[in-house]
Amino acid sequence: MRTRFAPSPTGPLHLGHAYSAILAHDMARAAGGNFLLRTEDIDRSRARPEWEEMIYDDLRWLGLSWETPVMRQSERMHAYETALDTLWQNDLLYPCTCTRRDIDIALSAPQEGTPVTGPDGPVYPGTCRGEHCGGLPCSMSARASDKHLRLDIGQTRGYLDHHFDAPTGGTFGLAFLEIGLNRPGDVFTSDEEYRNRIGDVVLARRDMGTSYHLSVVIDDAAQGITHVTRGEDLFEATRIHVLLQRLLGLPTPVYHHHRLIRDEYGKRLAKRDDARAIRTYRDDGASPGDIRRMVGLA
Repeated sequence: MRTRFAPSPTGPLHLGHAYSAILAHDMARAAGGNFLLRTEDIDRSRARPEWEEMIYDDLRWLGLSWETPVMRQSERMHAYETALDTLWQNDLLYPCTCTRRDIDIALSAPQEGTPVTGPDGPVYPGTCRGEHCGGLPCSMSARASDKHLRLDIGQTRGYLDHHFDAPTGGTFGLAFLEIGLNRPGDVFTSDEEYRNRIGDVVLARRDMGTSYHLSVVIDDAAQGITHVTRGEDLFEATRIHVLLQRLLGLPTPVYHHHRLIRDEYGKRLAKRDDARAIRTYRDDGASPGDIRRMVGLA
């Protein structure tokens, strides 16, 4: 078993982060496996070295240890570019110039009906699909680097062909194994759901050169992660990740999505919740055991 914790150095660790990290760490140790750390710092406008060092220090204080060196996404752009090249050459990507406002306006048109929200936000209406690359396959031109790149979800069925799963009645789709959320078993997403409820997600943002969805898939494979442990807020995004794994010929880990740690009002914690930052509890005299008890792991 190889698990990982992948924080973004854009703020302090809070109780929710501690729960996820400890859970992944303890699962690996109990199975005689390995726990890894990955710094997800592709958002260079928000990532800060001082936050990264504080994260490491807080994790050590909690009693966690990990393999070194730590993987840093900012040092792996070549890997993401290689994956994008593969998808581009197989006509699975197209450039997009739409802003969020453009998308909102397009979705508000009467003929669009009620907008559908997927795991990556409002399902993209396809405004730029077919409008770029001069009407020719995009693979016949150089991959765009100054625009967003979207996955052409309608092309994935033909590309994967027999690699789709078909568990019942000839319905084509993809499945992954979930062992968390008190509902273990295979989670299936049909081809129709991919097209209508997920749509053409962005795989490279023009200001980053990649995206969370692409980077997390590439990096989990590179680190040999067998079990992905993360919050239930990312459960639906896993459907995107499984599709990318199939398209890129990468293994699909087992997924363990866990409950979220929430405040007294039921709202999930975020980086701005400094009052629940691990460093604040440390300064107030809490012990690592106290943190475990606060998140229900002791």
